Amino acid sequence: MQSPSRTTARMLHSLIKLLRPHQYIKNGFVFLGVVFAHEWGEPDTVLAASITFLAFCAIASAVYVLNDIVDVEADRRHPTKRDRPIASGKIPISSAWAIFATAAVIALILAAMVSTWVIGLILTYLVLNVAYSWSLKHIVILDVFSIAAGFMLRILAGTLGLGIDPSQWLLLCGLMLTLFLGFSKRRAELADAAIERVPDEESTRRVLDDYSVSLLDQFIAISAACTVLAYGLYTVSAETIALHGTDGLIYTLPFVIYGIFRYLFLLHARGAGNDTSRDLVTDPHLLATVAVWMGVTIAVLA
Repeated sequence: MQSPSRTTARMLHSLIKLLRPHQYIKNGFVFLGVVFAHEWGEPDTVLAASITFLAFCAIASAVYVLNDIVDVEADRRHPTKRDRPIASGKIPISSAWAIFATAAVIALILAAMVSTWVIGLILTYLVLNVAYSWSLKHIVILDVFSIAAGFMLRILAGTLGLGIDPSQWLLLCGLMLTLFLGFSKRRAELADAAIERVPDEESTRRVLDDYSVSLLDQFIAISAACTVLAYGLYTVSAETIALHGTDGLIYTLPFVIYGIFRYLFLLHARGAGNDTSRDLVTDPHLLATVAVWMGVTIAVLA
């Protein structure tokens, strides 16, 4: 018979695995508006951005729980996803619904502490992901655009939600980067599906039937090139130089290029791409690149 402490520890481990806290790093997009609007020295703005970040962490966990509930039968037939807490039975579906509702309510409470804009964007994010879980994830190309839209909502929450005018350049760069990451994820999933030989009708990614390696490689190449081009043009635009009072942002471009190339290397040579957050925190090159890019960016803007 297991001891109560061991049982509690296992339940806590299953809950953490279900909520996927390692994915919270994606919500860092909320802080881009604060950085590029020179608002990091305003305590109220930083506090509001931090609360918005926590709100997106809560709603993201709610969405992960919802996805696992919706996909539970397919996950049980999957060679690796069957170990997920709901699919394996470690967390009952009734309890999962309660966890989903609790996380969603917490997200809305936190959003209400910031602004009505953040409430609206949190609700939009939830509706988008409900639509994604039931339909959009099975529609080729639109599935990746739906993922990118989720990141754009984070950027808008960190700008409009905080009373900051969103830069068109920031939105463009964010869109192209998230499309690049989204198509890379599909590329990795396609490779995994080929190895695991999951039957098409049983897969939680039926949309993979409409993709091919060559098609995804083209999408990835285009979105990667557009990301670098959009960011490069942003750093040298007259509007950017006038806003920040410096033309030094161009010196951050090499870090963006290296980060894109490093990610492509990991995708093709190391089998990465399926979990962007895990790739970032486990690859020292990517982690150092992001840290140095952020440090140089703040130094230039300051």
